[in-house]
Amino acid sequence: MDILLIAGLWLDGSAWDDVVPALEALGHRPVPITLPNRRDATLDDQVAAVLAAVDAAPGNPMVVGHSAACTLAWLAADARPERVAKVVCIGGFPAADGQSYADFFELTDGVMPFPGWGPFEGPDSADLGEEARRAFAAAAIPAPAGVVKGVVRLADERRFDIPVLLVCPEFTPARAKEWIAAGDLPELAKARHLDLVDLDSGHWPMITKPAVLARLLAEAAPES
Repeated sequence: MDILLIAGLWLDGSAWDDVVPALEALGHRPVPITLPNRRDATLDDQVAAVLAAVDAAPGNPMVVGHSAACTLAWLAADARPERVAKVVCIGGFPAADGQSYADFFELTDGVMPFPGWGPFEGPDSADLGEEARRAFAAAAIPAPAGVVKGVVRLADERRFDIPVLLVCPEFTPARAKEWIAAGDLPELAKARHLDLVDLDSGHWPMITKPAVLARLLAEAAPES
């Protein structure tokens, strides 16, 4: 089936370069999405890019969001509930209606640059070697203010009928269940078909565990 791949902040479609051939070998059609990241890009621009990929898929695709882009995958489900077969969230959670998309770090000249590895020390980056860290930082794309400060708007309750898989890399499924029970993840709390799966990696498994991640996604894909 078609598997749309959306990487999180500071990344483009090349983040999935090692996942794509593994998914193809497992019989699927991966489609990495490079989002509009020009300085004046908005959240609506990025949503439109994801919806264009959904609309271009010959069947009903599985939409995979990583980190902040879990919200983009969920926005696609909200806008195309009849087309999205499943949503996979990797290391992140959908923002709720009215929340900002990803207003996490300081803006500089209208963009949110990669803040360095300080905020991600610990489980997030423990499995990233020095070379991988340097390559990531060197290629990091500053996130436009119009994207990260964009307000999430959700409108179609049918999104809650779409199956969701939460992939838990730097946190455990048990911890995620605690967050859901505490009311911290309202969109996932309302999902009627939610599964959780553990993945022994840091926050960027497409870089550190691409083959394992590809197998997990292939197993999660609905029958097309």
